[in-house]
Amino acid sequence: MTKKNLIALFSGAGGMDLGFKNAGFNILWACDFNKDAVNTYSKNIGNHIELVDITQVDSKDIPGDPYEVDVIIGGFPCQGFSIANTNRSMEDERNFLYLEMLRIIEDKKPKFFVAENVKGLISMQGGQVIKMIIDDFSRIGYSVDFRILNAANYGVPQARERVIIMGNRIGVKNTFPEPTHTALPKDYNLFSDTYDLQPHITVAETIGHLADVEIQNGKINEYIEVNKQKIFNHIASTTVHDKFFGRKFDVNQEEICDYLKEWRKISGWSTKRIDEHFGYKHTAGHWFRKDNKSGSIPKPSDWWELKKLLGFDDKYDEQVTTFIEKEIKFEQSLRITNWDRPSDTITATSPEIHVNRQRRLSGRECAMLQTFPNDFIFTGSLNSIYRQIGNAVPVLLAEQIAIKIIEQIESKEKVAIQI
Repeated sequence: MTKKNLIALFSGAGGMDLGFKNAGFNILWACDFNKDAVNTYSKNIGNHIELVDITQVDSKDIPGDPYEVDVIIGGFPCQGFSIANTNRSMEDERNFLYLEMLRIIEDKKPKFFVAENVKGLISMQGGQVIKMIIDDFSRIGYSVDFRILNAANYGVPQARERVIIMGNRIGVKNTFPEPTHTALPKDYNLFSDTYDLQPHITVAETIGHLADVEIQNGKINEYIEVNKQKIFNHIASTTVHDKFFGRKFDVNQEEICDYLKEWRKISGWSTKRIDEHFGYKHTAGHWFRKDNKSGSIPKPSDWWELKKLLGFDDKYDEQVTTFIEKEIKFEQSLRITNWDRPSDTITATSPEIHVNRQRRLSGRECAMLQTFPNDFIFTGSLNSIYRQIGNAVPVLLAEQIAIKIIEQIESKEKVAIQI
């Protein structure tokens, strides 16, 4: 059978696209309007993606003639849906992005389409929004079904429920992948007569080997090596640090900066040389700032190493390096990740706190929980990387959806050949 052709809309960093590519699809064209996401996509998947406003794209300018595209995929934004306007014209800005996807599918007439969205789409406006979507796609010739799929049930180490809308115009059944994993105990073989499923993949199984690996914040090197593998994007937010393990004693930041500055002068070490020793880009300068109010205090591991270099006395050792666990108030933003089960949903904002309670999950750890491969490198700021990963469809889930679609297309083609 020939390779199937795909068009991807609202691709983001490319989680869904990569899953379909891994299943054997040839991606003709993809688009997104976020610059960092497009750069990430181009770096890892291919240059067939365009940084473009979908409303400015003519279907005729997208590769693939009508009826020749096998599948169109995309996760259209769900904000602003309204059923009050029964005409739902292209000028209605409240739902124009959904209509753009509908427009391109109507023009290209792919055999299948797949749309991914948040679970809440089904209950929006009392179920009328999902009914509107089904009606609209039915009107242009598609048989449409939807399912809520939990990524954890498909080998993804993350409890992520999303609605998958699937439609086809070739007269076959819309087939969704069957679960391969479930919340069985580790001794699940005892139930082998009843269950033919594997236990959910846990967070510890997925990212446990990075738990004691220092994050790369501020480091010159782009990656670290762990078990002879290059690990990129192992950078993380530490802004909540003092809410979990905080210094036991009050520390006067200005006093510490002045103290370190004097010892650096005595030692003869330059700030640049210290940065080079630690492998940092511009971090050491903050320890010796003239404007010490904007300076920073080294973390304990850096403090002890700095002491070896500068030879300072024991005056502040206990104050700087003694940490204790502080009370954790439960808030969404202060949630600690699971360890012995799949993670909660990886979001596009601040990720959960690592079980070591010293930082949030790193970009790489979030990517691994979304089943991106280790050599998939994200570009942009840390917040942008978190956003790209959190907005993505888990690669492994997308791949299993793609495999089912290929099976349906090829079964139809076999029947056509026999006839």
